[in-house]
Amino acid sequence: MPVLNRRAAVFGLAGAMLARPTLAQAPATGDWPNRPIRWINPGPAGGAGDVLSRLVADRLSARLGQPVVVDNRPGAGTNIGMAAVARSAPDGYTVGLASIAANAANKWLYRSLPFDPDRDFAAVGMIAQVPNIVVIPPNLPARTLQEFITWARAQNRPINFGSVGAGSSQHLAGSQFQVLTGLQMQHLPYTNGGQMNTDLMEGRLDMLFQSISAVAQLAQTGRMRAIAVSGMERAPAFPDTPTMYEQGIQIVSTGWFGLCTPAGVPEPILARLESELGAIMEEPALRERIIAGGSLPRRMGRADFARFMSEESERWRVVIQAVGATAE
Repeated sequence: MPVLNRRAAVFGLAGAMLARPTLAQAPATGDWPNRPIRWINPGPAGGAGDVLSRLVADRLSARLGQPVVVDNRPGAGTNIGMAAVARSAPDGYTVGLASIAANAANKWLYRSLPFDPDRDFAAVGMIAQVPNIVVIPPNLPARTLQEFITWARAQNRPINFGSVGAGSSQHLAGSQFQVLTGLQMQHLPYTNGGQMNTDLMEGRLDMLFQSISAVAQLAQTGRMRAIAVSGMERAPAFPDTPTMYEQGIQIVSTGWFGLCTPAGVPEPILARLESELGAIMEEPALRERIIAGGSLPRRMGRADFARFMSEESERWRVVIQAVGATAE
């Protein structure tokens, strides 16, 4: 055999041998799923994301015929959990809870991330938007948002507000509030939501932008005072509390959660997940439970959800850069 042909044959054989493992490792899709699926929630147990994860995972398990097990991986503003999603095999057996933090704001807050939010995930669909409620200590004289702003301007110090972490919807709402009002404000991130609520009630914090589910009972019993909600609609749990928009502060943004997978999951699996999630989000009983927990169910398919996350990222880039917020 001529030398050139021998070399071609050798390289061709080597190429075929290298290609085989790739083909052998490609995930089979015809019998998916045939074992449990891990659902990574990058937030704390008991938070709004955890509640939504468990509600939807339970219904997804029933529809797929396999357990969908929620695995809480909190920390670093959701970065720890979402890094675990990004590093998982793209075989459809790991999904993650996408959020305003990891999938929109964090790339503008952190100097470096252990994942690329634009490249390392595939969108499946939205689950819910989560309005924040503005609460203040019960001993403050303010009864409305404008009265609070007047009180805050009279203080000879920055107004402090807490959140469950940098990049959270509460942090972002506070940052936007600072931009729109011109108030001097200091962000205090907490790892323990219960302690944050206690600090507000005892006057060590001036205000909170909190998820409704986290403070509903405390506010309804007078241990803290609700003065506004974010979003365009009043919250069903607080029908007499006007929105920030109604009170002259044009913050209509809310937190949000959706489902994603690692990038590279085969199209048939993504299509099945999208279809099942869409059907789940139309179930009246599930929607009622989501609303009862203080969130607003939202159905949005893959393409629309991917576009939504991109738009959210750009929107929060402007706010974060305006206040100079950072996180490490």
